[in-house]
Amino acid sequence: MVNYDSDSSAGEEEDFTETNVLLGYASKDAGDDSISRLGGRPEWFDPDTPPSATLARCNICKDLMVLLLQLNAELPDRFLGHERRLYVFACQKKGCRRRNGSIRALRSLRVAPGSKVAALNGDKKKKEEKPKPKEEPKPPSNLGETLFGAKTLGGASGANPFATSSPSGALASSNPFASGSNPFSAPTPATESTSNTQSESKTKTNQDVKALPKTFAETLSLNNTPPEIAKTPPEPWPPEASQPKPYPISYLSEAEYETLDPTPPPVPQATAKMDIDENSGSGGGKEDKEVFESTMDAAFQRFADRLAQNPEQSIRYEFGGTPLLYSKTDVVGKALAPSQPEGVGVTITSGGGSKGMPRCPNCGGPRTFEVQLCPHAITELEAEELSLEGMDWGTVIVGVCERDCQARGVEEGQVGYLEEWAGAQWEEMGSAAPAGGRR
Repeated sequence: MVNYDSDSSAGEEEDFTETNVLLGYASKDAGDDSISRLGGRPEWFDPDTPPSATLARCNICKDLMVLLLQLNAELPDRFLGHERRLYVFACQKKGCRRRNGSIRALRSLRVAPGSKVAALNGDKKKKEEKPKPKEEPKPPSNLGETLFGAKTLGGASGANPFATSSPSGALASSNPFASGSNPFSAPTPATESTSNTQSESKTKTNQDVKALPKTFAETLSLNNTPPEIAKTPPEPWPPEASQPKPYPISYLSEAEYETLDPTPPPVPQATAKMDIDENSGSGGGKEDKEVFESTMDAAFQRFADRLAQNPEQSIRYEFGGTPLLYSKTDVVGKALAPSQPEGVGVTITSGGGSKGMPRCPNCGGPRTFEVQLCPHAITELEAEELSLEGMDWGTVIVGVCERDCQARGVEEGQVGYLEEWAGAQWEEMGSAAPAGGRR
């Protein structure tokens, strides 16, 4: 963290700026929060209903991964009644490193009964409801707030912007079948000729359908309810003895908002591009100079300078904020900041999530940045690791559903699990590690 002059006068204003990024620091002392931590084994809301082990398997080798981060991510001001946790897993196999799918993120959610949430379970009641009379449409004056709750942060009412527009009772009362009376119970008597014609037509239709292949006939049958999509049964977790050895636990019990020097000294050009004598006898020459300059990526330098002001930070947290990019030249960097000028990170649009992150496959909504792991986390995780070959990511960025949707089919009070987006930015070959890293 930034050190300040202890001899400054009591009335003198401290010369620093504070950002909206919450920094998490690792400690062996659990403190008041034993949930948020690095390493260890994951703890689920309900041990009897864990997620499918498939969600914690490496997409490359298919082996179980180990836990990097478990985070208590409750946001009562934004998602009232939502119990949220984030999990980040990584594969320990050397052959899977630096490959897409070797690091995965998981969001666990339990919505308290009675909480108003977006309906994502395809409720059949909506199909039975009688449409209300159409009213003259009015242009919404607060579309962004209505769809994404852009102005609900810290609101006294604590209302969820994705709540249903009316209570369930009101919706049920609009059902023409709710009272038990059939509006079609007293049809007008038809003439005999009409009845005979309808009977003959029905008989002929049934004969035509029966003559078709069975599967095709079933498809045409209006009385046949379409079968529900079969769900893949969750994979049970193996005994702990069969799971890979976890990393040691370090609790994220200390957190504070990031403080920065308002005008950090610029990096001298001579430092950014070291003068290497091409004619010296050390070999390499011009090639060494080009390799060195290429590794001193401008984004990486900003990343290192930013972390150097609070070198022991293990995570950076800001829901809907801007992640600190390790590089703008790798796959993740190009996706998150494809056309931004130097010094600008992910573009956060009003109600549009983070550009470059894939949309939530569960609800179709946008994803947004929530948390990222910093290099010092590697130091904590590998504190007991004696081998020299450890994790080699520069940062792991986690993007989540901006709406905090629940998994389909999961009712209020139950626990649901959804995979979220994890973007790993790997260390550049030959680059110096930022302050607080393992090198």
